Amino acid sequence: MANQVISVNRKKYAVGLFWQPIASGFFARNYARNLARGVDKKLNLFTEYRSMVGLGARKFGHRAGMPSAAASIVDAFPEFSSFLAVFQVDRGYYLVAMRNGVILEDKLFPTESEARAEYSKLSQIPDWGAFVAPGAWGMPRAVERLITEIVPGGVRAVLHSISRVRAGLVPVLIIVLFLALIGSIFREPLRQMMMPRPQVSQINPELAAEYKRQIEEKNRELDAEFNIEKAPEPEPIVPPYENLPNVAARADMCFRAMAFLMQNVTGWNQTSVECGETQAVAEFQRDFGTLDDFYAMATELMPGAVVAKQNEDMLRVSVPVPAVSSVASQDERDAETLLRDVQSAFQSIGASIESQIVVDVLSNGVDTMSLNIVEIAVESKLVPSQFMRIFDEFGGVYMTRCAWNAARRIWNYEVIIYAK
Repeated sequence: MANQVISVNRKKYAVGLFWQPIASGFFARNYARNLARGVDKKLNLFTEYRSMVGLGARKFGHRAGMPSAAASIVDAFPEFSSFLAVFQVDRGYYLVAMRNGVILEDKLFPTESEARAEYSKLSQIPDWGAFVAPGAWGMPRAVERLITEIVPGGVRAVLHSISRVRAGLVPVLIIVLFLALIGSIFREPLRQMMMPRPQVSQINPELAAEYKRQIEEKNRELDAEFNIEKAPEPEPIVPPYENLPNVAARADMCFRAMAFLMQNVTGWNQTSVECGETQAVAEFQRDFGTLDDFYAMATELMPGAVVAKQNEDMLRVSVPVPAVSSVASQDERDAETLLRDVQSAFQSIGASIESQIVVDVLSNGVDTMSLNIVEIAVESKLVPSQFMRIFDEFGGVYMTRCAWNAARRIWNYEVIIYAK
């Protein structure tokens, strides 16, 4: 597969990701790691979006911190659970398709003929909610939209390394060995380069000011002559712990959103309901009811909810989770100490957990920032507001997901804590 990166409004976006819904009970990173092992071990990057993971690879030009184009476009069509769209971009034609809330296609085609053939094949599938295609193609029901008008300036679905610790150690070792080799070969030239240079303060201030003015004037002339546009300054990196949802308010809001979806619909069995970062989702399995019965009752019991048909016997119902007040919070302990204290806190109440330390990397295209994170996954009989009280002594806490398993009648929680 060729380079799968496009530029929109001077920003690079990853395309060509392999998308799959996240299996119940998994951390997105762990599920992405297991999925990559079964599909292609060279898929070493992932992003999490709407209970899905998208896998990418550095060999396709993808980089950590790069946003997903498909996720950005899906956000632009919130009223449709299924749509088929193709856009002309800088590197060819980009096609993205979402079917019943799941990203089905996310691919860059180098030629118009290839993109048109794939679009024609997919358009034969019934029940698309919307079509987008170049006007010159003359496709039935399709409207033409420019990708620059659809993709927003910033998104949350960005790529991360699947194995951050290993991915970070190898480049560091390579750099250290390389620097050692360079130092042994070019020790004397480097020593001369590091020798103190005359400072501006030792030069006539008037001559220095005139010299600086002449350089700036010459640069302006060159910019005007060659139509050079200076690249915009990158936005500063804002770590997530600067805007974390209030722990208690987040737990209460998730419980309310899930309770709204936990309705008894005659002829349908609810198998699970969960609260993610932006929406709550419930799954219903058909018993003896019909689709018409479900839609009629859902309209009355869950007004405003979006119903997506997985198949004839399985439905997904979702509602957005309202935002709550945010606070700046980070735990003062290092990651190792924090992990030990978290494990001790759960041991004291006789609960077993899955926990690990991960290193997340943020980037604005120029600068990078490493974040030390402790991840916790646990099953509990406690409702969200009671469960999150266990973390009262910790800072930097964020409940990323909670789910109710109706068959087992137990809660599943995923929590992350930002360490120093």
